[in-house]
Amino acid sequence: MARPDILKQVRARIEHAAPGDVFIPADFSDLAEARKITMCLSRLRGDGTLEKVKRGVYRKPRFRPLLDQPVPPREDAVAKAIARNYGWTIVPCGDTALNMLGLSTQIPAVWLYVSDGPYKTYETDGIIFQFKHTDRKNELIGVSETTALIIQALRAMGKETMDSQTISFLSSRLDAKERRQILQESRYVAAWIYEAIKEICGDSEA
Repeated sequence: MARPDILKQVRARIEHAAPGDVFIPADFSDLAEARKITMCLSRLRGDGTLEKVKRGVYRKPRFRPLLDQPVPPREDAVAKAIARNYGWTIVPCGDTALNMLGLSTQIPAVWLYVSDGPYKTYETDGIIFQFKHTDRKNELIGVSETTALIIQALRAMGKETMDSQTISFLSSRLDAKERRQILQESRYVAAWIYEAIKEICGDSEA
């Protein structure tokens, strides 16, 4: 029986991924041991199939149409790859959460995340990623990305700055299923955040 061509399998998976997707060796752990995957990723970097973002993090190149110029990797994809590499659970917070939800058009100077891992800061291609440890595990573990993101956005805005316009904007981004899920998942957050979430979900009597 022929031995599997690991490099060919890794290459095929990357070819089927979207331009700009970000990878770590663990993403291919079903194909071979970490050492072999790392060697494959290094070879694929050498032939231009991948670009190195930082140690252990690679991305499939993405180019601007017509100009054929490279586009930097999506910041959130890089942050998630870093977190996968270390086994952290992360959620955008602060200005990053506000930007990702459309509550702010300002591009964050630092891409900030709360995490169940340690305090860490990384810089790649001039972009700074900061991971802040939090003990509020109920806002990270066992909740959907949407729920976690809204909780962090509300926390970033603060109780005093919440208004009907913000409530209406966030409500318009959710379907009925997401509203039920958020209400269920956010029951144990700070009381004022849960009250805001009930308004967003149109369930002030929940």
